[in-house]
Amino acid sequence: MTAQHKKSSLAALTLAAVGIVYGDIGTSPLYTLKAVFHQDHGLTLNTPNLLGIISLIFWGLTLIVSLKYVALILRADNRGEGGIMALMALALNSVTKASKWYFPLMVLGVFGATMFYGDSVITPAISVLGAIEGLEVALPGIPNWVVLLITAVVLVALYSVQRRGTAGIGRWFGPVMLVWFIALAVMGVVNIIEAPQILAALNPLHALRFMLENKYTAFIALGAVVLSLTGAEALYADMGHFGKKPIRAAWFLIAFPALALNYMGQGALLIMHPEHVSNPFYNQLGSWSIYPLVLLSTMAAVIASQATISGTFSMTKQAIALGLMPRMRVLHTSESEIGQIYIPAVNWLQLVVVLIGVLIFQSSDDMAGAYGIAVTATMLCTTVLTFFVTRYRWHLPLVLCFGATGFFIIMDIMLFSSSTLKLFHGGWFPLLLGAILFTGMMTWKRGRQLVFENLQSHAIPLDEFLQSLFVAPPTRVYGTAIFLRGESDGVPHALLHNLSHNKVLHERVVFLTVHMMEEPWVPVAEQAKVTDLGHNCFQINVFYGFKDEPDIPKVLVQCAELGLPFEMMETSFFIARQTVISTPGRGMAPWREHLFVTMSRNARGAADYYQIPPNRVIELGTQVEI
Repeated sequence: MTAQHKKSSLAALTLAAVGIVYGDIGTSPLYTLKAVFHQDHGLTLNTPNLLGIISLIFWGLTLIVSLKYVALILRADNRGEGGIMALMALALNSVTKASKWYFPLMVLGVFGATMFYGDSVITPAISVLGAIEGLEVALPGIPNWVVLLITAVVLVALYSVQRRGTAGIGRWFGPVMLVWFIALAVMGVVNIIEAPQILAALNPLHALRFMLENKYTAFIALGAVVLSLTGAEALYADMGHFGKKPIRAAWFLIAFPALALNYMGQGALLIMHPEHVSNPFYNQLGSWSIYPLVLLSTMAAVIASQATISGTFSMTKQAIALGLMPRMRVLHTSESEIGQIYIPAVNWLQLVVVLIGVLIFQSSDDMAGAYGIAVTATMLCTTVLTFFVTRYRWHLPLVLCFGATGFFIIMDIMLFSSSTLKLFHGGWFPLLLGAILFTGMMTWKRGRQLVFENLQSHAIPLDEFLQSLFVAPPTRVYGTAIFLRGESDGVPHALLHNLSHNKVLHERVVFLTVHMMEEPWVPVAEQAKVTDLGHNCFQINVFYGFKDEPDIPKVLVQCAELGLPFEMMETSFFIARQTVISTPGRGMAPWREHLFVTMSRNARGAADYYQIPPNRVIELGTQVEI
């Protein structure tokens, strides 16, 4: 690739990153300062406090986003992939399964993921609601139900088009968000010119003085200041789509300068016109600009929401592959982009929860408390997992590991602690969502382990079975039979049922085992390994990463290169359909066992998940007690 092509490719990826990665954090100026000076916080609006708040926001963006995420955490990639699921897998790979840290790290990663789900529910609600609230500035007497109705219509429309994918409209995300960031910067500069004294906020001493002089009030305000950092996790989660360079370029060249200028501009506006504190964002240019800003803000909010919705689909797919969720229907919305997926169950369930959030809180101010706790909890989990990666994966000295992450852990704890003060003012919402998801994930993980242990305890060793079987071999019929076999399982139940009822064995017998690895991708050449078991019986081990697309027919085509060709019309797939039965006094608590049984019954079938042609599948039932 020529230098010219590299530059154009970097520019295109940077523009795309502006649209997808920074939509969430880019819309935070809509509601951050309004939330900070909300009357419930008891913070006096004066110049010293304004300088302190703007200084906190600027240095928060500098230290947490620029230094922590862009400089440090982007280095902790899992074969180019980011996000808390990828980071958890990387941390788990850094320690052995026998390690005392393995289970706590998994729990921490799952908790962080559930908080990301909470974030992804609140982002569409608060972003769209914050944008539509501009109408209250243009039309002071407008009833609140009108704002809520318009917000609901926009959200329903957004979730309704998800099944069509973002390939068509996605190309406009970058240009629209570029216009948005330019507008933020221009509005900021206009107001800074009128009150240039706001530039003193660049001095971190103002932030320190604000914290020391206001103490508890300042600590409460931190819970709202953290709203300016929302979306920082997205730049790490989207690393696999764009790469580090475009994400860093988009932040330092576009997003960071625009955000810093706009927050400075809003601070300058409030120095000159403190009466605009009810909504400083929409008062930056005067009444003539409100309607255009509402339109542009709504577009930016929709783009920000789209990024979190797509992130939810991606994380759900990873959670399924890592054994934390039951299999669900996953649809691809683009023939060229494998990462563009749509999960109907997640889409509609998320819409319902988002609308419930809008109805409960009814304003972006009231929703701010819920937002902060979800964001800071995910940040804290990410930092702790990063410590284990730097220590046990990169094998850096302990002092350096503490130095690299300890400072950020202290900051994350302060921000999270401040956000917990809002526990009864919205903070309960993401925690409740997280608790429900966490319970479901850990129940599914434990339930699958109990099923595995039950099957393993009754397993018949495959090698010994084949030896005894061919002492007096059964009648063999034309064709190939493929039996899906779990990891470390013995003889598949489907084979035993087939021999018991049909008294025949196919001419060629293949045992196929799928191994899900704790890494995002497995190279195509390494996905299949074939072992000859004798008597025209074979074992195929298939290896997938948690971001790979399971496709058994495609793997079978690859097997031809390994000396085992397949003719699909002569091949039958035998799959044991497990019916899980809860047994009192064993395994988990009764209510968790019943929850697992319900989840298991509603899980997507193995044949469908692995894209096996339905007309080639024979399912045989088996019961498993837990």
